[in-house]
Amino acid sequence: MTLVGVIIGSKTDAELIQPTLTILEQLGIDYEFSVISAHRNPEEAREYGLKARERGIEIIIAAAGGAAHLPGVLASWTTLPVIGIPLPTSELRGIDALYSIIQMPAGIPVACVGIGSSGAKNAALLAAQVLALKHENIKQAYQKYRPEPPEEPET
Repeated sequence: MTLVGVIIGSKTDAELIQPTLTILEQLGIDYEFSVISAHRNPEEAREYGLKARERGIEIIIAAAGGAAHLPGVLASWTTLPVIGIPLPTSELRGIDALYSIIQMPAGIPVACVGIGSSGAKNAALLAAQVLALKHENIKQAYQKYRPEPPEEPET
């Protein structure tokens, strides 16, 4: 069953989202992957947000650079959790995207991870943590993936 919707705003962002897809696959989390521009295809973004829950999606990961409206637009059309990944696609190296994603108005929350590949990895891991609250198989896969923190030495 597909639990995660992964959306990028442009085909040129495909390489930047690959760390997300790799980790979801490693954890055995089914996902669907879409390219939907919030600016060029606003109606498609609206439909995606409105119908994601009906298709069994439980969490959305949306990656965008520049103005980075995609995560917020999707969040405006669904009550599912949305994780935004700011991508370093502009001259500002993702700072503009970061500000766009983290400055959502009250009432339309979007979780935001770091810029670029570390953020892409963390988005998948955050999605796994949320899904692990309900899905035992994901909880077990996540626990195997992430080692326990080292114990503190006795003083």
